[in-house]
Amino acid sequence: MTGRVASLGMYDRPEVRAANDALWSAVAAHLRAAGVEGVPAELDRTRGLGDIWNDPGLLLAQCCGYPLVTAWRDRLRYVATPVYAVPGCEGGTHRSRIVVRRGESALSLAAFRGRRAAINDRGSNTGMNLLRDSVARMADKGRFFGSIIETGSHDASARLVAAGGADIAAIDTVSVAHFERYEPSIAGRLRVLGWTRPVPGLPLVTAGGTTDRELALLRAAVRAALVDPRLATARAALHLSGVEILRRERYDIVARIEAKAVRNGYPVLA
Repeated sequence: MTGRVASLGMYDRPEVRAANDALWSAVAAHLRAAGVEGVPAELDRTRGLGDIWNDPGLLLAQCCGYPLVTAWRDRLRYVATPVYAVPGCEGGTHRSRIVVRRGESALSLAAFRGRRAAINDRGSNTGMNLLRDSVARMADKGRFFGSIIETGSHDASARLVAAGGADIAAIDTVSVAHFERYEPSIAGRLRVLGWTRPVPGLPLVTAGGTTDRELALLRAAVRAALVDPRLATARAALHLSGVEILRRERYDIVARIEAKAVRNGYPVLA
């Protein structure tokens, strides 16, 4: 088979691209040795994540839990859940840190009624869905914040809050860990106001048409790469500490969080 594609674009800022390349090279070598055809030599960084997830030739990518249970529910197969060694990640779960400017005097979420919130994307679990869940009980007539600013990425949301262009944002804790390591001067201008609830972490996925045999080989290849001592430096750069195979149904909690917000009259974060 030709035309296969791989991506590790969820955490692929320039400083860790070499680590992602090393991780993929190891996974790809295991797949080729197992007889998988069309394994790409390189990660695809030429297209947006939505285009990659939608590609019928998708071999392996990382996905947000929200599209996995909504728009891409029937188009992607769950492979595995990476485990990260950062605060807020326990086993195969993660959560978001709700951040504000360090000089902000407000100490509670309730104090941000009518303020400006930054989100990375309307289709994000960690940036939108979990933030909506955190303030849903305080929403009045379908509204809590004064305005919502879509920034396009967690890093951009963090920078906007630090600069005063927004007052609050929910940033997934792995993104925060990368931000603290590579942009400490900006991270130091933020304060953690609170945490969202934990949910299963960002899953590795493959195309819906991937066979059961290839799915099993993908899982074996990922497991092998995440215990390979030669990849210790790459894993440390990515904050990776292991991998878990969860029941696919565990991710349905993401859809249930949204359904609860809809039932409570808060279908759109506003």
